[in-house]
Amino acid sequence: MKTVFSLLALFFLSFCAFTVRSQELNCKVEINTQKIQGREQDLDALRESINEYMNSTRFTSYQFSQNEKIECRLFLTVNDFGSDFVKGEFQIQSTRPVYNSSYSSTLLNIKDNDVEFEYRLNDRLVFSENTIESNLTALLDFYAYLILAVDLDSFSPEGGEYCYERLQNIVQMMQASGDAGWKSYSDNRNRAAVLASFTDPNTKMIRQLIYEYHRKGLDEMALVPDKGRMAITGSLDYLEKIREKAPMSVALTIWHDSKLDELINVYSKGTQSERTGVHDLLSRLYPTDSRRLQAILDPPPTR
Repeated sequence: MKTVFSLLALFFLSFCAFTVRSQELNCKVEINTQKIQGREQDLDALRESINEYMNSTRFTSYQFSQNEKIECRLFLTVNDFGSDFVKGEFQIQSTRPVYNSSYSSTLLNIKDNDVEFEYRLNDRLVFSENTIESNLTALLDFYAYLILAVDLDSFSPEGGEYCYERLQNIVQMMQASGDAGWKSYSDNRNRAAVLASFTDPNTKMIRQLIYEYHRKGLDEMALVPDKGRMAITGSLDYLEKIREKAPMSVALTIWHDSKLDELINVYSKGTQSERTGVHDLLSRLYPTDSRRLQAILDPPPTR
């Protein structure tokens, strides 16, 4: 009897361990209800549904322990809320821990201004790999796989390939639906354009940039700051190549919104030649940010 109990206990612990290692995301879901008066309770139910979906769905077969889950945030601003639909905006953010430090680096900071989906109170959100269950789950799947793809790319060269394949399937299926935000060429910043920035031959080098910047750069800086910063400096050449081949690509916007403040901090302790070179490169890419970029040349004094 004792042996049977021990086996059952072992099975239970193994099952729990598997469950803990199943989901990939630790997603904080927030909803801005300022524009919608009197519907806070309904929107709270929507928030709970999205939260459950993002944090309970297993999007891949990859194994993530509890402390390996990707920290991310989904912020929905609701502009219109009817009896069976929601219109608004998404802000999607994700971070990645830097080795040998307590610092977390922003990987994604994307705003989607064209969010529309059908929703009725207490709708159940169901995940499916092969079909689109609803336009809401399509949106959530798209950003979940994008978060995963970029995170995996940051740890190994093209590590997120499977997730980009899933993203391609989602975009293709949703383009047939006619829903807002999915159609190619209708908007150079919509979801199809975001995916293309990581997969188009002219711009997919951003994936190599993500790997070299984080794995060879930031991860090295905690131990050998000069070596890590040198790798970051070299990786930024990919931005120049993207600008030459696709100057209107949203890839440049994604990098700007996710990394500009971090880059200013990284080079606050760089050599004069490093600061000058990076300042000149970023000024060519982002000329409207000249005031912010001046902080690279003139970092605040170290206390």
